[in-house]
Amino acid sequence: MTALLPLFLLIVGFVALILGANWLVNGATSVGVRAKMSPLIIGLTIVAFGTSLPEMIINVFSCIKGSPGLAIGNIIGSNTMNILLILGVSSMVFPIDVSKVSIRRDIPAGFVATFAITLMANDFFRGTSATINWVEGLVLLAMGAGYLWITFKKSTNNQEHLEDSETPKALPLGKTIIQLISGVIGLYIGGELVSRNAQILALSWGMSESTVGLTVVATATSLPELITSVVAALKKNSSIAIGNVLGSNILNIFMVLGVSSLITPLPFDMRMNHQLMILFCANAIMLATVFTGKGRKISRFEGSLLTLGYVAFMLFSLYN
Repeated sequence: MTALLPLFLLIVGFVALILGANWLVNGATSVGVRAKMSPLIIGLTIVAFGTSLPEMIINVFSCIKGSPGLAIGNIIGSNTMNILLILGVSSMVFPIDVSKVSIRRDIPAGFVATFAITLMANDFFRGTSATINWVEGLVLLAMGAGYLWITFKKSTNNQEHLEDSETPKALPLGKTIIQLISGVIGLYIGGELVSRNAQILALSWGMSESTVGLTVVATATSLPELITSVVAALKKNSSIAIGNVLGSNILNIFMVLGVSSLITPLPFDMRMNHQLMILFCANAIMLATVFTGKGRKISRFEGSLLTLGYVAFMLFSLYN
């Protein structure tokens, strides 16, 4: 009986996430069209910020409440899920076209972000304890600001919006604002309900804090990215689908971990180095799928392989 209320709230959270993701895609796309931005840039910025809210909220709440151990695990798990499961499922719905911009800028930025937290978490620079402190947090935030500046500058100078053959139509201004605000609120409420109650259920089953962060919390907070990318794939807007994933991964590391480490030092469980290596491999596999087959696409078959890779990652994390 004690698990009935968390289960009910979990379902409510799922509904809020689904509705919020759909509203956010519509509202953010309309804003981007009005600003003459490409769907890729919309996914990398507006949508990525919105769908990264659950990670941000959970990490901030965890740090304030004295459970910073969840923070790094949450981001590693979320980013791995974004690449393997979200891109995998999205490309199974509709094959994803990968632009030259993503190959030159966004995929390398993901490698750099992952490499940066690997060095920081293992105290390569200080050699004291396995933590990410506020100084390193400021460095992450600065790198995130630099990435966003380059993104917007590239979009303005090269007019990336001309690359897209089909530009979505802008909604009326009032409806755009309502959908955007409703989407962010829905994602916030849904992410909070799902994450909190999934954690309650997991802890009641005897799972450790690091395992909760890598699996349950990471899965819950990545649901907005999953739903948003699948919705975009159903609408055959693959630019938003991959832009959402790549942008969210980069912002998760640079912005979410950066802000979290300003609140309190983030301890790193050295056993999670295995998961960091898996995240590196996931980035490499994603890049490899782009250059195999016809064109710069992630096909349905390659998407199924990515999805199976995420299942293996979850089993490995739970086993450890």
